[in-house]
Amino acid sequence: MDDIGGLEVRWIQGFTNKTVEFVDNETVCYACGNHICFLRLDTKLQSVLQGPGRAIGALTASGKSGIFAFSEQKLSPSIFVYVYPELQLKNELKGTAQLDYTSLTLSDGGPYLGCCSSLPDHTITVWNWETAEQICTRPQAGKDVVSLVFNPLSCLQLCALGSTSITVWNIERSASLHVLKPSVIELPATDGSFAERLGPTSYPVRAKPPYFGPELPPVFTQTKLSTKARLTPSTICWTSTSKLLVGCAEGFLLLIDPVSRSVSVLFNPTTPDADPDLRQSSFQVLTLNKNSLITVGKDSVVHSLQINGTQINITHTWQLEGPATTAMYSPDCETVLLSSNTGQIYVLNPTRTNKIVKVLDVLCGKFAAAAWARTDKNICVSVRDSGELQLWSVDGMRLGSVSLQAEVTSLACCPIAQYAAVGTTSGNVLFVDLSREQEPRLVHQVHLCNTPVDHLVFDQEGNYLLTGASDSRIFVIDAKPSKKFSVLGCTVVPGPILSLSTQCIRDCEKVTVLALCAGQEGKHRDGRLLTLLSLPAKDLTGPDCVDRHGCLSSHVLQVSRYEVPHPLTSCVLGVSEVFAHCQRRKTLQRFRLPQDTAGLGSQQVVRLNPEQEVKGHPLGPACLVLSPHQLWLASAGRDGLLRIRETSSMERYTELQCHPCRLGGVRSLTFSTDSLTLLTAGCEDGSLVCTNLRIKGVEAEMNKVTQNGQPMAHFLKDIFNTENPVLTDLPRWSQESCVGSENPEESEVMKEENEKCSETKENLRKTIQELRGTIQEMLRENENVPAAERLAQHELNLDVEGQRGLDAMVEQEATRVREEIEWEILAKRFLRDVLKRQCWDSLKVKSRSVKGFHCEHEVKNYPLKERTEKEVEELQRVQNMRKIEMAASTCGLKKTSSAREEEQEEEDLTAESGVVTGSFSAQLGYSNPYIYDQFIVRTTEQKVNQIILLQDVIHRIKTAFNAEFDAVHRQKVQELNHVRERNRHIREILLELDMRQELWEPSLTNSEWPERLFTVDDSEIKAEKYLTPEQREEEERKELEEQKHLAAKGDNFMKKGLDDMMDGLLEVKKEDILKIEITQPEFALTKPDSHWSEEEKKVYKQYEKKTKDLSEKKEKYKKLRETEMKRLQVSTKDATKGFDETLTKLFEKKVKCEMTIYQEKLKITYLVYSVILEEEMRNQELDLKLKLGKTLAYRDEREEEVKRHEEEVELFLETYDTIVAEDKLLDKEFRKEFFDVPANVVDHLYKLFKRRPRVQKLRTDNKLNLFKEQSLWGSLAPDATDKMSKAMEEQDAPENTPEGLNPSVWKRFCLVRRVKIESEHKVNINSLTLAEMQKSIQERRAEKEAAQQEINNLSDELESLHKEKNRFLMDIMVQVIVKQGQVYTTDETADFPEYVLLHKGVVEDLNKTIRMLGGQNIASMVQRKDFRKNTFLLEWKHKIMTMQIEDLNNKARDIQRLHLSEERQDYLNKRDLNSRVSQQVSVLEKTIAFQEKAHLHNVQRYKNKIKELKKQAAMKAEKNAVSEQQLPNMQVTVAERRHIDEAIASEENQAATEGRHREIVLRKNLEDFARAQAEDLVVLWAELERLRMKNFPSLDQLKHY
Repeated sequence: MDDIGGLEVRWIQGFTNKTVEFVDNETVCYACGNHICFLRLDTKLQSVLQGPGRAIGALTASGKSGIFAFSEQKLSPSIFVYVYPELQLKNELKGTAQLDYTSLTLSDGGPYLGCCSSLPDHTITVWNWETAEQICTRPQAGKDVVSLVFNPLSCLQLCALGSTSITVWNIERSASLHVLKPSVIELPATDGSFAERLGPTSYPVRAKPPYFGPELPPVFTQTKLSTKARLTPSTICWTSTSKLLVGCAEGFLLLIDPVSRSVSVLFNPTTPDADPDLRQSSFQVLTLNKNSLITVGKDSVVHSLQINGTQINITHTWQLEGPATTAMYSPDCETVLLSSNTGQIYVLNPTRTNKIVKVLDVLCGKFAAAAWARTDKNICVSVRDSGELQLWSVDGMRLGSVSLQAEVTSLACCPIAQYAAVGTTSGNVLFVDLSREQEPRLVHQVHLCNTPVDHLVFDQEGNYLLTGASDSRIFVIDAKPSKKFSVLGCTVVPGPILSLSTQCIRDCEKVTVLALCAGQEGKHRDGRLLTLLSLPAKDLTGPDCVDRHGCLSSHVLQVSRYEVPHPLTSCVLGVSEVFAHCQRRKTLQRFRLPQDTAGLGSQQVVRLNPEQEVKGHPLGPACLVLSPHQLWLASAGRDGLLRIRETSSMERYTELQCHPCRLGGVRSLTFSTDSLTLLTAGCEDGSLVCTNLRIKGVEAEMNKVTQNGQPMAHFLKDIFNTENPVLTDLPRWSQESCVGSENPEESEVMKEENEKCSETKENLRKTIQELRGTIQEMLRENENVPAAERLAQHELNLDVEGQRGLDAMVEQEATRVREEIEWEILAKRFLRDVLKRQCWDSLKVKSRSVKGFHCEHEVKNYPLKERTEKEVEELQRVQNMRKIEMAASTCGLKKTSSAREEEQEEEDLTAESGVVTGSFSAQLGYSNPYIYDQFIVRTTEQKVNQIILLQDVIHRIKTAFNAEFDAVHRQKVQELNHVRERNRHIREILLELDMRQELWEPSLTNSEWPERLFTVDDSEIKAEKYLTPEQREEEERKELEEQKHLAAKGDNFMKKGLDDMMDGLLEVKKEDILKIEITQPEFALTKPDSHWSEEEKKVYKQYEKKTKDLSEKKEKYKKLRETEMKRLQVSTKDATKGFDETLTKLFEKKVKCEMTIYQEKLKITYLVYSVILEEEMRNQELDLKLKLGKTLAYRDEREEEVKRHEEEVELFLETYDTIVAEDKLLDKEFRKEFFDVPANVVDHLYKLFKRRPRVQKLRTDNKLNLFKEQSLWGSLAPDATDKMSKAMEEQDAPENTPEGLNPSVWKRFCLVRRVKIESEHKVNINSLTLAEMQKSIQERRAEKEAAQQEINNLSDELESLHKEKNRFLMDIMVQVIVKQGQVYTTDETADFPEYVLLHKGVVEDLNKTIRMLGGQNIASMVQRKDFRKNTFLLEWKHKIMTMQIEDLNNKARDIQRLHLSEERQDYLNKRDLNSRVSQQVSVLEKTIAFQEKAHLHNVQRYKNKIKELKKQAAMKAEKNAVSEQQLPNMQVTVAERRHIDEAIASEENQAATEGRHREIVLRKNLEDFARAQAEDLVVLWAELERLRMKNFPSLDQLKHY
């Protein structure tokens, strides 16, 4: 490959990774495809480093050291460490990762690199990248790790940010041994609360009264961890104090101390006083410097925060264009870098300006295609899948962009005008004007088809734009803007188009197009058919060039078809040859096209065989492109490799890994006009790579091709000068421009066809109208003819086949709907069957109820399922076991008691059965004789057996009650039948009496007759019933049989006569007296009374008598029937009331049964609860034993490790002592080394020998960061040694030689001093190593002690658990039935059958609580009393001091106004003062002696008084002690007296109380008035004294006179 030349990356654009890192103060790096891009923030210049592998994985950098590292994406990937700006590889780290690395991080304080691998090991590893050694590793520690961050102040501290957790890893080291120790941080809940940790396992002392019930043992009453949802960390940031700031997705800001693992909430968005600006945006990104905290939220708002304790203040706010995913400070903490995963990078310098500057804006997304604009400037055009078209300069700078608002598939640039054609997924071709590079614009749009435009290609002279798509059509568009980009025509090829290329032969004025087709099936991405189209370069717009449908005519378009032996994925057309790529054979092939094809038809296929076949790309498909001068063939595949080879010799090639193969490799490839630059767009990596081509040995041929291409260039330039102004004058395309943009030729064709067929269409319309009228007339006539002559509907159909088709379609749709309905009905039936089987059929006793006739009682039975065989067998087993136990216990008893005692015991057991057994089952008579006594149920087996027996008792109760319920239910059914029978008689009576009355006729409800719910009556169905043809035939057959039966019945003359004569009855029907009427005589109707004869009058009298007798009989009969009706009604009422009473008794029985069942269930619950607790205790015991075993093993490991470390320390200490002794020996041997030098010179040399350069002192005295000094010994220690060596070379220089010293001696001295310095350096390093080893062994010992303490705690917990388990087994829970209410008694032996017996400990605990509260109350009262006493004392002292001040003021005032008496004047005027002084001294001595005597007397008197007071104090103390002992009883007595007094107080006492209350109020008012008067007097006295003092002159006033 080197013989041919090489490829080098010129520039790369794209932004696909959110990782952006500083490599120095002004440069950032980020991954783009298979390259690392470096961007200068000040100049915006870019440099590129190509990755050594096929894809870039994780990336990290350290701006302080200029080191950056990245991983490759492949199996068993490596990590590459480089140095910037040299871009030299420092080391390659080959770890144990199998697939990929998820995160990398570099330490600023040492040569440490942390990494986390992905599946399957999830290993966190720390490397020393200088030596390429693994320092420490921890498998399965990075399952959910998102990022790793070293502590900037400590390279031995690493924070792992997970998706739901935060872990701080501490690196502990001892000499060359390093160990990773995790410290998991527990985050608070989403409401800001912190989870409580597990409490101690020891039994706590209960400070409150015990709880009577199933009490959980203390082992299980420990505080559990909170089950609330935890906060989700989103970003972390180390502080200057080695703490962590954590931003959460819920908007919280936390501060974490990794040492104590404490978490404090700095900002809680759920609190009411939270800052609304911070509440709206969450902390998605954090970065910190010494002045402020920079945060970025979801709403693209950047805040600068000042944190003081828990107070957060917003100092500055900035708004970004889009959301940021990365924020960091530069190494010098001057610049803030903000980046987003959409392709923007911003820079902010808060100390200089508050403006955010955008330094990179390349957007983000997949590139659909890229091409070179055919201009002198060599502008690159790219378009993304989203429709974003961008222009790039030859140096990779973005010039402009425009959004096309469409999904894009292809791109091509025109050689004769500065525009680009873009194909879309909707079948449109967009034309974008590129004349103004900063503002490209859409000027035209053509819709070709409804499938994506996959291929766009211009011919070399810019005559045509050809398109290809999967619909097998190739459209030819005029490429000249002056022709409005008109569509010239199209042609159809045999299959979807896979590749499209052109060649323009200028001499022949012909454009040749080669299309690779996939065949008619179009299922594969390769094909064997090649279609060669030949078009004239001009005159394609004639009328004969296309037909009416827009297809190119055969005399214009020449078509040749070829077939290759193997399927091809892509091909490119050369001069009389074709270059293709075969993916199946993974080869590049050259085919020679036949020259003479005149005699071949357009449908005839010619078979081509490859002329040459060379090795191709291992991963395909690959795309092929020929250079404009036809000398080079470029290929790029899914492997991401770009290969350039000469067309004359395809065996040799040069290649470059442009794009990662894991992301699809290369999507598009294009040459520049000078054929020296290539542009590739990645398939999935979102990168655009510009590559320069360096080919050796073809300069002469290139010059020749360039000279031959000059005419072509001038020709294109002339056309460009003509067409490009037309392009620039085109208006911007808009949606309104689409109106009226239809092809005029297509409109003309349609118009012509409509005019030609208009007459035929009109005739058809008239004929159809006439036929419609005729058919409607025939239908009307058919309806009027007789039924025998009437035709059926289908016989009138003219189009029988059409009708059949419609009927079939309707029937098919009806069948489909019917099947859906049937399936739906089937699903519902299945669900109904399942529910019925599970909830109804499985019940042996169905659920039903009985309601009262007149009461509201409703009694339900107990639905029961059939007992399973397993349950029956289990019950039988338990009963047999109990029989054996009871028989054994009976045989073991000694019969020493008398018969009377036995009877008494039986009576006592009978009396206590309802109380001790804990239920009323024995009283109801449903108890199981094998039930255990509650006081002997201790083991788990007994409890399980007791549960089974209690369940049997419940079943017996339910079964017995159901039997009574069934009897009552049958009784109600009988009563309902009786009521119906009575109502039937009542209706007959009402009918006879011609009365109307609404009768009460009860019936069974659905709950009483649940089977009725499964039957649907016809009255409940509102819709019309659908009958199948078979059902219709069955119904018609039944109707015919019924008609025949009625006809046969109508011929029965005997039955008919019987019905006519005797109403169908053979017996004589009893005459109804109410219907009897006496006929009035005829003469009474025809004659008046005066014309009656005597005989007629007698007849009429008889008529009246009969009428009267009949009416009396009717009344009597009516009363009798009414009485019978009332009797029936009363009977009905009495019967229903009697049933209600029976139902009430059943209801009471149900209540007792329910009570008994609940009691038994409560016992079962207690037993189940105790069994569960025993199981929990066993599990807890096993868990504690397991923890104890693990802890013991851990302690043993620590012991072995401590022993091993102690041995290593002993060995190292021996080595260290030897090194120190050798260092001291160098001091001792110094003078012996220079024995031949004078002593004074040796002394001077010894001073120089002990002197060290200043750099050594600075390094030794640096105590600002001890950890940094420890971390530097392995990395920066060589640097320090180099500096020391340089400093020593300066001191060893000859000019530093002391005067008079021989140079040979000076050289020898320098060598000795160098040895001494190296020895001291070795001693220092070994001392640091020894300190680390001692620290490590101390930590191991601490871990051992902690493990021992944990073992002790676990042993104590296990012992406590055993005690608690034993106590739980002995202290069983017993259920006792008591009556309502409680009575307290001190005599536990008394016979109080209705009392509840409480243990005295309960009362004692309550009394202790009362005494404790009473003592606290008294202490509080004493404290208040003392406080008030001190307050009064202070007030009294304040008053004393106020009065003293007032006295002193008065004395001062008196002194000022003092009058001089004669004595004072004599004293002042007398000069012999000695005698006067001696006289005064004698008087004073006598006075002092008298005062001393009086003082001694007073002292003795006061001592006696103090003794008396002490005696009184002792007596008072004794009385106070007695009073304090009596105080609780007195308080209780006072309280009782108060309650008694309040209970027996009368109205008179209330009146007296009110009188006393009025007196007290009056007294209080008088005291207040007296106090006010006293204050007024004080004020008046003060005013009087002031006026009195005002009248006397002062000495100060007299001085002025």
